[in-house]
Amino acid sequence: KLAGCTVFITGASRGIGKAIALKAAKDGANIVIAAKTTQAHPKLPGTIYTAAEEIEAAGGKALPCIVDVRDEQQISNAVEKAVEKFGGIDVLVNNASAISLTNTLETPTKRVDLMMNVNTRGTYLTSKACIPHLKKSKIAHILNLSPPLNLNPLWFKQHCAYTIAKYGMSMCVLGMAEEFKGEIAVNALWPKTAIHTAAMDMLGGSGIESQCRKVDIIADAAYSIFKKPKSFTGNFIIDENILKEEGIKDFDVYAIKPGHPLLPDFFLDEYPDTVTKKMESHGAGTKLKEEQQPPSKPPSGAVKETFRIVKASLSDDLVKATQAVYQFELSGEDGGTWFLDLKNKGGNAGYGEPSDQADVVMNMSTDDFVKMFSGPLGIVGLPASAQSPAWPVRKVAREEPEPELGAMPLQLTRAPLRLLPPLLPLLSSTAAEVGEACATAAVLASRKLKPTLAFMSGKLKIKGNMALAIKLEKLMSQMQAKL
Repeated sequence: KLAGCTVFITGASRGIGKAIALKAAKDGANIVIAAKTTQAHPKLPGTIYTAAEEIEAAGGKALPCIVDVRDEQQISNAVEKAVEKFGGIDVLVNNASAISLTNTLETPTKRVDLMMNVNTRGTYLTSKACIPHLKKSKIAHILNLSPPLNLNPLWFKQHCAYTIAKYGMSMCVLGMAEEFKGEIAVNALWPKTAIHTAAMDMLGGSGIESQCRKVDIIADAAYSIFKKPKSFTGNFIIDENILKEEGIKDFDVYAIKPGHPLLPDFFLDEYPDTVTKKMESHGAGTKLKEEQQPPSKPPSGAVKETFRIVKASLSDDLVKATQAVYQFELSGEDGGTWFLDLKNKGGNAGYGEPSDQADVVMNMSTDDFVKMFSGPLGIVGLPASAQSPAWPVRKVAREEPEPELGAMPLQLTRAPLRLLPPLLPLLSSTAAEVGEACATAAVLASRKLKPTLAFMSGKLKIKGNMALAIKLEKLMSQMQAKL
């Protein structure tokens, strides 16, 4: 389909951009690699030259161009070289992007400028330079790697500058699709889940890849879009949706770890709790919650018990590997200020402010805190016999999960402790006595909530050193064996 066509891709030296390039190269396409990396970064492998080698090995022709999309002259030079070498431009992919998941007061002006200039301005200028040539093409596609324009305040409050910059790319789709209707197809593509790239490793830390899909899913989705006529324009496309339309049914082939829960991507309201948050911002949240589900409170003593168990699991090796002090500002029952000291000898955890200034301050509810520190199954504090599937239950029902990211249905034999009181009549007297005796000290561990998910869904607010905050997710997985 793309044999002999020229595809101009920004940020194509690695990740999603390179994956799209390689997919097109298999058809024999000409690929303009418009990126600024000429020497390998220690944490971000790949240059425009190594990408060119891979593209040509895949069957395409490559033109590596040094392009920082903030520099209009470099964009113009690359476009001229592409037209001179290949005779025109048929497809433009605006993939280059900068990200900083920081709130307003924590985002330096130079970082704001970087995101605005790369994401919005870079997309606009590259499109402007390519449009005269695209108008001459029979294919004529512009594809921006940007999200649907979702105005749910949830996606602004944690990283306002990034959202504005990313939505700028999407607004280019909205405007240019209408401006060049009938001449150029202009669309946006966005992943339903997190995509594993070197940049994602830097953002999410070690282990994040198991929650991601491969870049191949974006490449396949982009290819599907390029096959569409010019009349297919002004669309904000989700990768999985367009591939389903193509007949794809097995999406495990795209998973880094098939069967493992996937991390939802930003800007998509596909989960009830994000819709609830949007309703709350318009004053309808309380009523909506009351209609959908009964209010829930964290079990009494759960936070205290969690910190007791965490404290018992600390070690010098853990402290040496982490070197951070975490402070937790918790709302709800058992709330207040708590700390986890993984910087000083032996470590410490408990109620109150830490002895040293915290490197990271996290704000969340007590219920979400308990879920973050919980293991995959079992209820901490209950005897092993009470955690067994053989725990006497006269009636086994399916609990509808609360609307939260990553929630999974579970059986009442492993039910959250807050459900124990109304369930006691269903249990044998022995089990009821066990439940009543341990309920105040037990900790919910039937479902875990990862810090990354909590942050992305707005349940967790972070202030301080983001790199040290990211370390917490790895720490969770190490502790869950003991929790």
